[in-house]
Parts: sequence; structure tokens; C-alpha cells
Amino acid sequence: MQRRLANVNIWTVAAIAIIAALFLPNLTIVTGLFTPSNDNWAHMKEFVLWSFVTNSLILVVATAASTILIGLSLAWLIAQYQFPFRRFLKWALILPLSIPPFIGAYTYHGIVNYTGVIQTTLRERFGMELNPAHFDIMNLPGAIFIYTVFLYPYVYTITQVFLSQQSASLIESTRLLGKGPWRTFFQVVVPISRISIIAGASLVILEVLNDYGVVKYYGIQTFTTAIFQSWFGLGDIETSIKLAASLMGFVIVILLIEKILRGRRQYSYSSTKVRPLPLIKLTGWKAFAAAGYGFSILALGFFIPVIQLIDWTVLTFGTIPLDEFMSYIRNSVFVAGFSAAAIIVFALIVGNFARLVQGKLAKLLPKLTVLGYSIPGAVIAVAVVTAFVALDEFLAPLYQLAGLNTTLVLSVSIILLITAYIIRFFAIGYSSIETGYDKIGTDFQDASRLLGAGLTRTFFKVDMPMMKGAIVSGFILVFIDVLKEIPLTLILRPFNFDTLSTKAFQYASDEKIMEASQASLLIVGISALAIIVFYKFLEKELD
Repeated sequence: MQRRLANVNIWTVAAIAIIAALFLPNLTIVTGLFTPSNDNWAHMKEFVLWSFVTNSLILVVATAASTILIGLSLAWLIAQYQFPFRRFLKWALILPLSIPPFIGAYTYHGIVNYTGVIQTTLRERFGMELNPAHFDIMNLPGAIFIYTVFLYPYVYTITQVFLSQQSASLIESTRLLGKGPWRTFFQVVVPISRISIIAGASLVILEVLNDYGVVKYYGIQTFTTAIFQSWFGLGDIETSIKLAASLMGFVIVILLIEKILRGRRQYSYSSTKVRPLPLIKLTGWKAFAAAGYGFSILALGFFIPVIQLIDWTVLTFGTIPLDEFMSYIRNSVFVAGFSAAAIIVFALIVGNFARLVQGKLAKLLPKLTVLGYSIPGAVIAVAVVTAFVALDEFLAPLYQLAGLNTTLVLSVSIILLITAYIIRFFAIGYSSIETGYDKIGTDFQDASRLLGAGLTRTFFKVDMPMMKGAIVSGFILVFIDVLKEIPLTLILRPFNFDTLSTKAFQYASDEKIMEASQASLLIVGISALAIIVFYKFLEKELD
């Protein structure tokens, strides 16, 4: 008991309060499963729920398979072979992450539709008679293509870092046994990379389940579109909660499958002398093919959509009033910057608590906060709104004392949106901070305490300077994700509050694709710049 009381300090109290605030709203979704059904839910369950499940499954399975194929092959090429432009491709292949899939979706539709550059060129320059149906990508295969070319970097990045740092002994042993490149790849590289591949593919699956922009624009019925329809189309919050709870169950099943696939098998270094993989120089057509493959994927995922966006931006420049456009930028930077800063502060508090306090409970509690990233944005939106409406009802007497004529104050404010961002993206900031704490350990902290400094003084004078890299990396990653977020922002933004992403989505939904390019290009530019800065930090950390 005395030992537990010794752990109680301002850091412990603050950390537990943060963990509770981040976790509790999700319980409202779970309880929604046990509320009585209404007619809308009964109708949906009988006639259309199965199509939501089928479409979601097809998107998830096909996208996971294609991103693994592309991400793993690129990771192996970069990690094992030397060829022209390899150094450039090593970081440039991450750039497709800077383009939100919904922007990629309407950009590619604009490129291949009847008035797009491809059909126009083939008709007018070469006199070809074309069947427009052959160029239609607004369907399931089209959505899978969009997700693949813009989300493969999740698999590529994690697997490439793993392969580059993996001890070369396993692969060299395989070659000494007379195995060729293909057998080495399938019999050694794929098995030892299994955990990295599954980790990357899991992120892809969660992104696909969370996405609203692509499936809404392409008219594909999934869980996320159904939540929007029941909420905004039918005004039925009960059905939205039940759909959100079903989607949450779907996500939990996927996470359990991921856990089973990972298994207990681990591949670790057999000695402390870990050597990176020695690069094999490719010459002739092999070098040309390797570089060509990398540039082809990069062109599909970055260069082609960006060139198209630049072209549209030049054509429509000035059509959106400058002051209006500047307000979108201010709103975007404000919510992204404020949310990222809040997440990093909270992550520092929770991470410090997990590091300093001993016991299984202290290790388990912070893990609850990272569940938010595995839950789709539409589900979190439903959970946060339900919790804030209940909070407003609880605080209603105070509002009346303050002279307010409404009981909805917090649930229609910007605080609601930022809270949802924090719940959704806390895991990203926390992972970076947790890694930083692991690296610095507790030796310096112990030395500071022995010299008489308190916990708080030690944190600011010793820990913070050493955590600079982790803080900057975590801030950048959260900032990018909030900047690109669509479902949460569309549902929870206050009246007349638009960001770059919501405005781009609205223009595209209203078939004003060219006008959507200006906001989209700015999102891509800021995200690409942030990714390059993050990559430089990552390289420095790895060195």
C-alpha cells in the first residue's frame, strides 16, 4: 500500500485523467449495441447491411494484398540492390502518403473521364473511337487502385527499415547454401519480414475502413457511408450508433486476426554485431528495370496526380476569393497545430507515467489510449458527440446561471472537433514519445533525482532536451494526419467552419473538380514538406 501511495503524484493523477478522458467516450458505442432497435435499423439489417459487409471486406482484402505486393517488392529492391536513383527513390517512395486518397480519387477520375487528358488525347490526336465504359474507375476495382497507389508506403516504409537493419547473416547463409535470388526472397525474406508486413498491412486496412472520401465520391456503400447516411440523411443517431458498434466489432476482429498472424514467432539478431545488408550492384537491363519499376509506382502515386492538380490550379487560379481561401488555411493550420501540440503534451505526461510507475496496471493503462487509432473516424465522431451531448445536459444548470439560452454549448464548439482529433490520433504521437523515452532510459533521470531535483524539474531540465527528436517527429506525423482527416472534420466541425480538406471534398462532391485542386495542392505541398522533414529526422535517428 505504501509503495502504491509513493507512486501518487501530480504526474500520476494527470496521466490517469488523460487516459480516462480518451477511453471513456468509446464506451458509449459499446452500450449502443444493447439499446432497443428501431425501424431504420431493422430495415437496414434485413436489406442492406450485408452489402456494407461485402463491400468493406472486398476493399480491405484486395487493398491489403496489393499493397503488400508493391510495398514488399519495393522494400526489398531498396534494401538489397544498388541501382541508378536508388538514394532518391528510397525517400521519394514515401511521398504518396502526402496525398489523401479522396484527392487521388477525384484527380484520377478527372484524368480518365470523357473530358480528361487521356480520352481527349486519344480521340483528337489519334482519331480513336473509345468506349467510355473501359475508362470508368468509379467502382470497386477503381477504389482498390486508388487505395493501393496512395497507401502502399505503410508497408514499404516499415518493411524497408526492417530489412535494411536486419542482420545480413541469414541472407548470406542462404546464398552460401546455393539459393538463387527468387528462392532467397520467398524462403527467407518474406518469412523474416512477416511481422513488418502485417504491421504495415494492418495500418492500410484501418485507413481503408476509416476512409469516407473515396467511397462517397465513387458511390460505394460501406459501413462509413452508411453511418453518414443514417445520421445526416435520416437523422437517426440510434442507427448510427449501432452501425458504429458493428464497425468497431469488425475492427476488433481484424486486430485479433493480426495478433494471431503475428504469433509468438520472432526473428531477432543472433549477436550484438548487427551488420546492414550489403548492397548488390545491378547493371544493364536489370538496373534499368529496377529504377523503372520504382519510378512507375512513384509516378502513379505522386507525380501524375500532382501534375494534374498543378494544371487545374493554374486554370482556376483566382476563382476562390483570397480572404476565403486564407480562412481555410488558418482553420486547417489551427486545428492541426493545436491538436498535434495537445497530443504531444498529453503523450509526454502519459509516457512519463508509464516509465516511472512500476506495476502491470501502469503498463496496461497507456495501451488503452492507443485504441483510438484503430477505431474509424466516423465511429469516434458518434462516440464523442454522444458523450458531449450528455455532458451538456449535465452542465445545463450552469449554462442557465450564465444566462445562456441553449443547452448545447460544448457539443457545437471547436472543442468537440479537437477532442475527437486527440482521441483518434493520440496513438501516433504516443508511439513517437514512447520510443523517445525508451531510448533515453532512466539513468539520467535517476542521476538528476540523486542530485536533489524533483520530478517536474528533472522532466523540463533533463528529459525534454533529450526528447527533442521524438517530440518533433510526433508533432509532424499528427499534424499531417489531422490536416488530411475527412470523416471527423465533416461530422464535427462547427457551423461555417471549413478546412482545406473539407472544402476540397465539397468542391469535388459538387463536381467542381478544378476548383478543388487549389486546396488539394496546398494539402499535398504541406504534407510532402512535413514528410521530407520527418524522413530527415528518421534518418538521423537511425544513424
